Amino acid sequence: MPAVSPGFLIDAILDAIEQSGESATLTSGLRSHPRVLVVTGPEESILLWMYAWTLTPGGRPQLANEYRIQMTSVNSPLSLNPSGPSLLLGYEPSLKMFAGFDLNRHRTFTTGSPSVQIDITSLHRALQDGLAFHRKQNGEVAVAFRPDNFMAYARNALGLHASGRHTPTFDLISKVATLQPPKKDDLARLTVERSRLVQAVSRLSRSANFRLQVLQAYGSRCAMTRMQLRLVEAAHILPVAAKGSPDHVTNGIALSPTYHRAFDMGLIFLTEGYEMRLNIRKHAALTELRLDGGSEAFQSTLGKIHLPPDRNQWPSVPIIRKANRLRAIDGY
Repeated sequence: MPAVSPGFLIDAILDAIEQSGESATLTSGLRSHPRVLVVTGPEESILLWMYAWTLTPGGRPQLANEYRIQMTSVNSPLSLNPSGPSLLLGYEPSLKMFAGFDLNRHRTFTTGSPSVQIDITSLHRALQDGLAFHRKQNGEVAVAFRPDNFMAYARNALGLHASGRHTPTFDLISKVATLQPPKKDDLARLTVERSRLVQAVSRLSRSANFRLQVLQAYGSRCAMTRMQLRLVEAAHILPVAAKGSPDHVTNGIALSPTYHRAFDMGLIFLTEGYEMRLNIRKHAALTELRLDGGSEAFQSTLGKIHLPPDRNQWPSVPIIRKANRLRAIDGY
């Protein structure tokens, strides 16, 4: 497959960042290296530098699964971002998947058209799990990831590539990427920094897969308004911090950001009959503070939610009850 155009590549990257739940603005030229983006997330904005090319077959008959990027139009050494992540990426357009490479290993290179490789089977594994790792004989780690895991990779790239230097850490990261929870004994054998990395990958993998499951179940539409427009989020019914909160579609509901925030703060709640209702007590407290502006318009949209076509993906009634008790909803 020939290389995609710079515009196509940047569109794929911007789309992936949106699928990750964040937004980005390109502040450099389409053809420049590195491409520079300002990425805005739920908690902070970061400056992201990227060197990116199309992943194409390696061309060696004895290595049919080898795919590579060819680092054209750049000079050694590659510049690094002084105030945020720097990424070395490949994009495979038929799968719509990404590969991340260790920029520190490939920052300097000889003249010509240097290439960096990954096994295509890693991209197929990442289609299922969100993240997959390929460690080469020299210990270098390449990371395959789905678009919805783009920012999870970007924010942890240094640690993920460094994991190849320590086999127990690499093995645990590979395990948690398949949504298997890490065991306390295994984490205890790692340094604090490595343990945090493993737990971060576990948390991010579960979060990305939960988000994907919920949005697919609801057709990427808000359960209240039926709005799409990439303005929909996957909300946990029982908060993540609560004991026994599963990362399963039956503990999720697709909501636009305003309703998501209102749900998390207990201003609205879901009944066992799948109606979204106003929490009268919470609303009264806001009225006393004179913070009830827009209440009538907001309340007019409440009522029966739109549910997934598959009844097995509907919110769990026991989870709804537990969440309402946790939020001290009257009657629970």
